[in-house]
Amino acid sequence: MSGSAQDGPGGSDGAGLAGTDGAVSPIEGIDERAVEASLRPADLSEFVGQPKVREQLQLVLESAMQRGRPPDHILLSGPPGLGKTSLAMITAAELGAPIRITSGPALERAGDLAALLTSLAPGEILFIDEIHRIARPAEELLYMAMEDFRVDVVIGKGPGATAIPLSLEPFTLVGATTRAGLLTGPLRDRFGFTAHMEFYEPEELDLVLRRSASLLGIDLRPDGSMEIAGRSRGTPRIANRLLRRVRDYAQVRGAGVVDAATARTALAIYDVDEIGLDRLDRAVLDALVRRFHGGPVGVATLAVAVGEEIETVESVAEPFLVRAGLLARTPRGRVATPAAWTHLGLPRPPGAGGQLGAAGPALF
Repeated sequence: MSGSAQDGPGGSDGAGLAGTDGAVSPIEGIDERAVEASLRPADLSEFVGQPKVREQLQLVLESAMQRGRPPDHILLSGPPGLGKTSLAMITAAELGAPIRITSGPALERAGDLAALLTSLAPGEILFIDEIHRIARPAEELLYMAMEDFRVDVVIGKGPGATAIPLSLEPFTLVGATTRAGLLTGPLRDRFGFTAHMEFYEPEELDLVLRRSASLLGIDLRPDGSMEIAGRSRGTPRIANRLLRRVRDYAQVRGAGVVDAATARTALAIYDVDEIGLDRLDRAVLDALVRRFHGGPVGVATLAVAVGEEIETVESVAEPFLVRAGLLARTPRGRVATPAAWTHLGLPRPPGAGGQLGAAGPALF
């Protein structure tokens, strides 16, 4: 079984944020889409990780094919870079159906969505990335389309306006979101199958890297693969990006072989440390520990201290720092955990970090 760069064209909710162009950003860069597309798995048997989601999706697709009908609408949620776009494309490939790809922000008006829906072929897959960002008028049109395969097109304005019902060919909507909590209840309820993508284990990323190295013609040694996997923040997209950066170093300054020593040296140049923290992550952690004595401190103050936008700190740095157990969100502000002091090689003064132990972290 082998894996790939498992996410795709539409990017994610963090697209366009300042500071997201680093080596360990889960946001897909415009210049890497062609490479990512070439590494995607062709079917479920090639898709690494997410065993529960894979099995559930396979049952949904096989039962639909046996009935000779399009499967229920599918919602894929989870952090960027884990394979939502790849699964949407695999869904189309498994069904032998064409796929139409768009994104929530592109559907600003109900008319845009109506034109798209009425042009779908029978059984076609409509993939909407960042579906939580779809405009409200378009979303309300989508309710009827998903449930009854029908849309009402309004002709004219004011008292003379007329709604003309148009029947749609049966289709399957595959929606992807990095912020499932922002979906409205009526939209969420119209999906027959919902899957949440989890972060990958290093062993799974090792399989992803081996397949990618084979496709890209990279001489990747087992120790080099595990070294990169351990710094990839549980995300296949990041793993593949780091693999390409290490390959560049090995090609220019090494013997063309990616082993553990080469990976360590290359990733040090790209400011990726042994657990996957990059420049922004360490800047946030360092400011929290050195300038604010472990907190608590507000995110706005923290963002000013590192010279970044608030949204960048919240969306790019904080999620991994929280998941790594280095930072906690509390009602009083951001607090460095004891592990943060240890990672920075600093002694933790008595009382540092406020009342983290008593209040506990507030993760949301």
